[in-house]
Amino acid sequence: MVGTSPTMTIRMGFALALGLWLATSGGLARADEAPAKPQRIVSLNMCTDELVLRLASPKHIASVTWLSQDPRNANMAGLARSIPANHGLVEQVLALKPDLVIAGAYTTRSTVALLKRVGMTVREFGVPSNLAEMRRQIHDMANLLGEPQNGEALIAEIEARLAALAGRPRPAHPRAIVLRPNGFTTGRGSLVDEILTAAGLTNLAAELGIDNYGQIALETVALGQADILILNTTPDGPPSLAHEILHHPVLARLGDRLKLVALPAKLWTCAGPAVIDAIELLLDAAAPPPAGKTP
Repeated sequence: MVGTSPTMTIRMGFALALGLWLATSGGLARADEAPAKPQRIVSLNMCTDELVLRLASPKHIASVTWLSQDPRNANMAGLARSIPANHGLVEQVLALKPDLVIAGAYTTRSTVALLKRVGMTVREFGVPSNLAEMRRQIHDMANLLGEPQNGEALIAEIEARLAALAGRPRPAHPRAIVLRPNGFTTGRGSLVDEILTAAGLTNLAAELGIDNYGQIALETVALGQADILILNTTPDGPPSLAHEILHHPVLARLGDRLKLVALPAKLWTCAGPAVIDAIELLLDAAAPPPAGKTP
């Protein structure tokens, strides 16, 4: 609309969404009233999508994000494709008449605020920084969904797989560094750092004093004396400037003296059972070659 300010546009969108909600629901819900077992769940974050898909009955899931329907980026894409997708818009959510909306730390803040403002039951989940927090998040999500037994079963599966991996021989703590699109790496205080530790690797980024996520120069990667370079990639993903650094000639040359490992982003973007796959893949990559063979 010509001459309409961004603030007015947001207010108009809110008014339309509120009108739709009032017309179809008969009134406002109380935001603190979460049903014991939600019947119409809407998830607005790819990582909460995955937990909802793993823990709730599909008949109780009204919508997940469109991102979760892409098998290149999501671990539950097959099931997600059988469920209506949303793009995180308030109008979409209200039209679905959910009794529970689940958001993540990076869900659009204006959407979350508007949904709370109209009285929607919204629960937000953060980003676990270690395996213990991951297990607690699964427990909390399962209880919220009214499926505590599914949460217990999923945690037990994770524990069993970790126990099996713990019995595998570990390398002598080779130094590894993760390189993500746009030259980002992962340091201390992150789930990725704990995944590297669980695989018997020493995180070079942590040794360099990087906390959580930070950028690192290719020169630092080249001179850092790492034994393993982990490229966080999405197989067959669309070309982008952010991913160009992962194909830099310097990295190809580094392959002459260190081991390059391609780790699909979906294995550790979200905290869930797939991180155990990431640990197993790294254990395989770091394992010494069989006797009599050279790498």
